[in-house]
Amino acid sequence: MHIDFSSFVLAAATADLDAEPAAREHADAVEFRLDLASEPLDALAAYEGELPLIATNRPTWEGGRATDGEERLNALETAAATDAVGAIDVELAALRDGSADRLVEHAHDHGTAVIASTHDFEGTPHRDTMRDLLADASHRGDVAKLAVTAEGAGDVLDLLDATWAATTDGERVATMAMGEAGRHSRAVAPLYGSRIGYAPVEPADATAPGQYDLATLSGLVEQLRAE
Repeated sequence: MHIDFSSFVLAAATADLDAEPAAREHADAVEFRLDLASEPLDALAAYEGELPLIATNRPTWEGGRATDGEERLNALETAAATDAVGAIDVELAALRDGSADRLVEHAHDHGTAVIASTHDFEGTPHRDTMRDLLADASHRGDVAKLAVTAEGAGDVLDLLDATWAATTDGERVATMAMGEAGRHSRAVAPLYGSRIGYAPVEPADATAPGQYDLATLSGLVEQLRAE
């Protein structure tokens, strides 16, 4: 299933594809966390939902539970060739060291988009550093995703500034600030060009710090974009 990132896409983040029907009212796609799921490839093969999937297999070194190595990337290869998968998430570090080169080529051969992602769980880099990260990720993937950890409003402002600069330079980016101090960025960033938002269907199933639940984020984004 194709995912058009030319406009904002709200993804329901889950490790259980049985949650897809509950996401349909508010989500445009489902982010399927392979690293958090039981028998994820079997679940992909059996998926008959209406929403396209973003397949993520996050390694432990970037906040996930997947053991890094060939098996992790092979699972993403399988996902990329699955009709229901419109995009795969690949860590920028894996793109930089060349370990995911074959995966990206494979994804594009199957018409599957690549989200080049990087996460900072310690803080928010300098605005210029964030801008460089987004530019590099945009060069290596179809969408550049940057998630940082905000300690205050100033961090969010820097992130939004970098987001707007990337957007006006013609890059497709997805940005968010994790943590309570950055929570509002998830609703506001789309106004500055962020193309993807992530939210769990149920608040208890959050996959990152500071996420709104799906219905709440959908409502906030809709209200802000209507003003």
